[in-house]
Amino acid sequence: MTKTLQYRMDGPEDAPVLVLGPSLGTTWHMWDRQVPELARQWRVIRYDLPGHGGAPAHPATSIPELAERLLTTLDGLGVQRFGYVGCSIGGAVGAELALRRPDRIASLAVVAASPRFGTADEFRQRGVIVRANGLDPMARTAPERWFTGHFAAAQPAIVEWAVQMVRTTDPGCYIAACEALAAFDIRAELGRIAVPTLVLVGAEDKVTGPAEARTLVAGIPDARLALVPGASHLAPVEQPAAVTDLLVHHFSTAWYNPSDTSTGLTVLPDRMLQPAVAAPAGPVAEAAPAEQPRAVSAARPDPYEAGMRVRRQVLGDAHVDRAMAGADDFAGDFQELITRYAWGEVWTREGLDRRTRSAVTLTALVAGGHMEELAFHTRAALRNGLTPDEIKEVLLQSAVYCGVPAANTAFRVVRTVIQEETRPEA
Repeated sequence: MTKTLQYRMDGPEDAPVLVLGPSLGTTWHMWDRQVPELARQWRVIRYDLPGHGGAPAHPATSIPELAERLLTTLDGLGVQRFGYVGCSIGGAVGAELALRRPDRIASLAVVAASPRFGTADEFRQRGVIVRANGLDPMARTAPERWFTGHFAAAQPAIVEWAVQMVRTTDPGCYIAACEALAAFDIRAELGRIAVPTLVLVGAEDKVTGPAEARTLVAGIPDARLALVPGASHLAPVEQPAAVTDLLVHHFSTAWYNPSDTSTGLTVLPDRMLQPAVAAPAGPVAEAAPAEQPRAVSAARPDPYEAGMRVRRQVLGDAHVDRAMAGADDFAGDFQELITRYAWGEVWTREGLDRRTRSAVTLTALVAGGHMEELAFHTRAALRNGLTPDEIKEVLLQSAVYCGVPAANTAFRVVRTVIQEETRPEA
C-alpha cells in the first residue's frame, strides 16, 4: 500500500487546487508568506517530505516514489487535477508529475530547480556525512546555501528558524532524499513536459542557479523564466512578495484544460501582477553521452548497461570516469569484463543487499591484501549505508580469519578514507 504525505489545506473548499512542495530540509512553513495571497483564489495544499516537520519517518529513495505518495494523498482528498509549484526537490516532484501524469497537472511552477541536481556523487557524499555526523553539518551550512549574505545578516531569527528545520529532520529520510536527488536526471525528457511552466530562480542562487533554470526553459516547450533579484536558493522566504506576485500571475493566466479544444487554457480571475524580472533563455549545457551497451547474444539481456549503472551508483561517477578514461586498446576489454560480469551479473543479484555485498567485498580485499581496491571500496561501503563503526567490526572480524598483519594495514587504509569521506563540510 502506497504511503501518504503529511499535508495542510488553506483557502476556499470549492476553489481550484494549488499544491506547494518544499525543498530538502525544510517544511511546508517555507511557503507561509505566499499562502495568504494564494489562498484568495486557490485551495492551497502544502505537504511535508517524509521525516520533515514531524511527518512520519518513512524514507522515499526516489522522486517517482515521492510523486506517487503525493498522488495517493491527493486521491484521498478527492483531488484529481491541480496546479503545482515546488522548490528544489519539490520542483523535481512537479517535473516528474508533469512527465508521468500530465493528466493531473493543470499548470506547473518550479523554484530553484534543475533537470539534474549537481552530480550523483555529491548527493551520495552528503548522505555519507549525515550518516557519520548527523544533521548538524547540514544545519550549520544551510544559511549560506539558502540565503544571500545580506539577508542572513539582517534576519538572524529566520536563519535560526531555517537551521532548526534541518536539525529536526529525520536523518534517514534526509539521506533517502539525497539518494532520490542523486538518481534524478530528466535532461533528455524535458521536451515532453507539455503543461505551461514557470521556471523561477533567485539571481544569486549558488545551488541551482540561473544556468540550471535556463536549461529548463530551453528544454520545456511552454516555459518562461522569472529571475528574482536579491534572492538565493529559498527565494520564497527571502523575497516573498516578488515570488508571490510571479506565482499569482502564472497560475491565473496559464491553467491548461485539455477538455477545452479551442485554446486549451482556462483563465482564472487575474490581478495581472507584474513579474519581478523575466529573462530570456540562454544556452543549454549538453548532457554527457551515455555509455553504449555492447552487442551480445539476443538469447539473454546484455548485463553491461545494468552493470555500468550499478558500478556508477556504488563507486561514484568520478571513479568510474577515471577508469573508463584509461580504457585504451590494452585495458578496454578488461573494463568491459568487470562492468559486465562483476557489476552486471553479480552486484545486480537480489540475494544480498548492497550493504551486505560491501561488507563481503571489504573482507575479501583484506584477505587478498588488495589495499588500493580496499580504499575505494571503503568509499563505496559508506555510500551503500555501512557506518564507520560497522566497517570497523568488519575489519575486526577479518583480523581473526584473514590475519592480524593484513587487518593492521587495512585499518590504516580504511581510517584515512573514513576521515576524508565523513569530514563535515566547512
